[in-house]
Amino acid sequence: MGWSIRTAYVTGQSSRCQLRRAVGIIIDSMNRRRRRLISCFVAVWLALFTYETLRASYLSPLVLRLRSARAPSDVEGLAGRPLPKLPLLFPPAGWIMFFHIDKAYGFAEVYGLRRGVEPALLDPHDIFATKAVGYDNIHRNVLVGVLDRSDAPAFCRYLKRKFPAYDEFAVVYAQYPDVVETPDRILRQIAYRCQ
Repeated sequence: MGWSIRTAYVTGQSSRCQLRRAVGIIIDSMNRRRRRLISCFVAVWLALFTYETLRASYLSPLVLRLRSARAPSDVEGLAGRPLPKLPLLFPPAGWIMFFHIDKAYGFAEVYGLRRGVEPALLDPHDIFATKAVGYDNIHRNVLVGVLDRSDAPAFCRYLKRKFPAYDEFAVVYAQYPDVVETPDRILRQIAYRCQ
């Protein structure tokens, strides 16, 4: 205490100013330490989240392939074991785990019709042929939007222009009543026809 009072007397500063400065330095060093800690936590969290996201689809098959390429004596203890799953992290599906997923699942199908020929299921990729690379709206069930009857005239004109080989088109609503119990049972109902 004597040193700080003597310093304050020599420099003309009060002990209150020195106290403020000392507290400011301590708080500033705590803030820096806190920011570093948060940054380290975020970096570790991102690394773990990336690992958990890639583990099931990419890393496990790659590691199993690499393990099977080794000599059989090296692989005995490692073969067949998947990479460890980290607890309390989100699954590769991300936030979907927080939504209620129903057992029923509906989607749309489009059939091309010709006289005297069996109806042909049109591939959604052919219907919505785009030049986008690496992005697949078809697997995100974008075709279900055509079931709306108010969009039927425009969609029918589009189909007739895109597939002139067919005389008519049938837009069908298909539904799995229970994906878990009966995955091969699909109910179909014609939503509308394009003539």
